[in-house]
Amino acid sequence: MSDDFDFDFDPSTVEPDKFDLLPPGKYVVQLVVSEKKATKDGNGAYLSLQFEILDGEHTGRRIFDNLNLWNTNQTTVEIAQKSLSALCRAVGTGPIRNTDPLLMVPVIAQVKVSPPKNGYDASNRIQTYLPLEEQQNARPQAGVARGAGAAATATHHATVAANAVANNGAAARPWARKAG
Repeated sequence: MSDDFDFDFDPSTVEPDKFDLLPPGKYVVQLVVSEKKATKDGNGAYLSLQFEILDGEHTGRRIFDNLNLWNTNQTTVEIAQKSLSALCRAVGTGPIRNTDPLLMVPVIAQVKVSPPKNGYDASNRIQTYLPLEEQQNARPQAGVARGAGAAATATHHATVAANAVANNGAAARPWARKAG
């Protein structure tokens, strides 16, 4: 038995969203949702990651990455660990026990289009993660050099995200500024 909506809904009166694939390229994103999920066969689990695009014409769109960190196939686990390592390094964090240090920190996601396979349509896939500094080709700000410590980096990225909110998504986004 399911709950009533307390209203009538006719799906023929509302067109569903239809999202085209994102073009291949680099996108400023932040991790907004992470969840450990069981695999379909029940013999493992994966880390399901949802990223929100923060800049450009696709602002607000979501892109997903699934990291098969708990799997009987060791090669699959190694591939997932390499992706998680790239994300951790892009964020500027060291060892982690959960995804909390990765949440809401802007990074660059290098996105590609995977061709149709096994009956599935073409799809977007995150190829790797890069720190924001790599997109800008600028020197890191003082005190926020790579490896300088997770606390300083987290503070820097929190400031970047706060500035984006304060600017209400306007042109003065710190990661969009060109190096001088």
